[in-house]
Amino acid sequence: MQLFYNNTLTESSTEIKFSREESKHIAKVLRKKEGDYLHITNGFGYLFHAQITFSNPSQCIANINSFEKQENRKYKLHMVVAPTKMNDRYEWFLEKATEIGVDEITPIICDHSERKIIKTERFERILLSAMKQSLQLYLPKLNPVIPFSNFVHEKKNGQLLIAHCEETKKQSLKDILQLQSNTTILIGPEGDFSPKEIEMALTSGYTPVTLGETRLRTETAAIIATHSVAFLNS
Repeated sequence: MQLFYNNTLTESSTEIKFSREESKHIAKVLRKKEGDYLHITNGFGYLFHAQITFSNPSQCIANINSFEKQENRKYKLHMVVAPTKMNDRYEWFLEKATEIGVDEITPIICDHSERKIIKTERFERILLSAMKQSLQLYLPKLNPVIPFSNFVHEKKNGQLLIAHCEETKKQSLKDILQLQSNTTILIGPEGDFSPKEIEMALTSGYTPVTLGETRLRTETAAIIATHSVAFLNS
């Protein structure tokens, strides 16, 4: 199934006009013509079934024949991850986390962060592409980059966890995870969280967890955490 995206579609929508870029893809690349069917999501759990009424590389139009709403996962996962020095590593995390299952992502700037500027539009395109490729109907929310201290002082609901490399008492994620609940997990930069940041998180109600016996890269730790939450909730 080829999945298209349009966040303006609602239950009352009867027609969709595709952008010039998508129209070119539909008409020239996929060679779709009048009468062919398309599947479209708005990123909020809806799958719309549409039939092409006009097919042209500059403008494709389709009628919405029906739709269905997919129930979301029984758990919510918010991954709070410091941007990596090499931007492509963070992009890899975004792609794979979307494929595995994540609801919200927040980039945080920490004491040891080497990258403090992110390309929000590019990150959003990666999330969208990964959602479509993996045939999911919910688009993860990408929040603006925020300083670590600002984030941990915000009031949060659900289970709050921080994965760090300091030699302190930590519990295994698989042993402590509360299933079918809201979970927020903090992952630090290449140089890890500073002792001050760890203390700040603990004071704010975060529980320290370990993701294994080896020291992991930022993006690897983030993917393992995402997959562990998905696997344990399956």
